[in-house]
Amino acid sequence: AIGNYIWTGCCSSHVRGLLMNGYNNQNQIQFLTFSSKGDTQDFGDTTQSRHQGTAVSNKIRGIAVGGTHPSAYDILDYVTIAQTGNAVDFGNLAAAGTFHGTSASPTRGIIAGGSVPSATNTIQFITFMTTGNTQDFGDLITAKSGARGASNATRAVHRGDGNTLEFITIATTGNAIDFGDMTA
Repeated sequence: AIGNYIWTGCCSSHVRGLLMNGYNNQNQIQFLTFSSKGDTQDFGDTTQSRHQGTAVSNKIRGIAVGGTHPSAYDILDYVTIAQTGNAVDFGNLAAAGTFHGTSASPTRGIIAGGSVPSATNTIQFITFMTTGNTQDFGDLITAKSGARGASNATRAVHRGDGNTLEFITIATTGNAIDFGDMTA
């Protein structure tokens, strides 16, 4: 891999995994092919260097989200995962920042919480096959920096500071609902 890949934005299709940006304002995108062992290969570059950005995908498009570089703080870039090449502008985050938690269905990408510069409770969404700025989805119950997410095609669960878990139904909009607590 080229660069330092801690704090990368990662996303994938069934065939490829992408590592976008990284520590200390990287702009590289690297990829690996799941069916073969070996080093990552150069995919292309994002439009801006980023530090502490994240990513989200629907298995077709990969979206680089935010970061702490001043010129990339609110930027969304996208690539088509099956093709190599440089990222293209997707739009902007309504609530810019870093350490967002992401999750997705095949239609929508969810961007929750983050540091702007302190923890926020904002939930934003994009529609993958269009481009444009994020739209308001609702709010998390509590502000979360690093609201890590997991999802299936219907429901997303986000966790963040502390041990609380919150969920949303991806196809609708609205505020998060208590899901439960982590055991540790």
